[in-house]
Amino acid sequence: MFNMVCAAGRPVAVIGVLAGVLGLVGVASADEEADDGGWSGSARLGYLSTSGNSETDNLNARLTAEYATGAWLHRGIVAGVGAREDGRTIAEAYELGLRTTYDFNDFDFVFGRANWRKDKFSGFDQQFSQSLGYGRRLINQPRQHLNVEIGAGARQARQRDGNRVNEAILRFGSDYEFRFNDVAAFNFDLSIESGEDNTFTEAVGAFTTKLMGRLATVVSYTVRNNSRVPEGTTRTDTFTSISLEYSF
Repeated sequence: MFNMVCAAGRPVAVIGVLAGVLGLVGVASADEEADDGGWSGSARLGYLSTSGNSETDNLNARLTAEYATGAWLHRGIVAGVGAREDGRTIAEAYELGLRTTYDFNDFDFVFGRANWRKDKFSGFDQQFSQSLGYGRRLINQPRQHLNVEIGAGARQARQRDGNRVNEAILRFGSDYEFRFNDVAAFNFDLSIESGEDNTFTEAVGAFTTKLMGRLATVVSYTVRNNSRVPEGTTRTDTFTSISLEYSF
């Protein structure tokens, strides 16, 4: 139905590489740490169709996999969103991410991450960023946590007009979770990557409600902003989704 679903082999190939890297990193870390860990993750899928004065179809999907061993945590993300209105594609975006953290203690950690984003309807056709840095858990309680992190790295980007921008970046990130009870939780993630030419900001808020067993509903709202975009494109894009999520 969407190009993001039927396209081709490049997203599939990248997913395969990402999974392979996660596996290799996890195995290597397991040799160094004897503590128990293992795989976990979640798969999320949402679809909405309307008809009448206009016909719209919206699809979003997200797969997250984690491998924990000792003080190491490795995490991979594959996500996509697409929308069509009256037979015309009006939104199509993909994201691939890989992140590794090492905990010094219950509060301090270091991280390394790489993130690739492609959005056919934003000012940037694609952006690929890499960063290293330090993080701290400001709140680390059973019902809630707040992590903040700061780092530096590089970003390679291609704008819609074909112009390429390669620059050094500073990165700030935070993630907050509050669990109301065993059934409901709220999450808010913030990511800012600032370079000389452009600052990319992403904020994601989500409510998760457990339905039964490992199945839950997720209502999320995402805001993405680029401070400098080519003429004729908007700086800010938003995504609203209602999805089912299965945890494993």
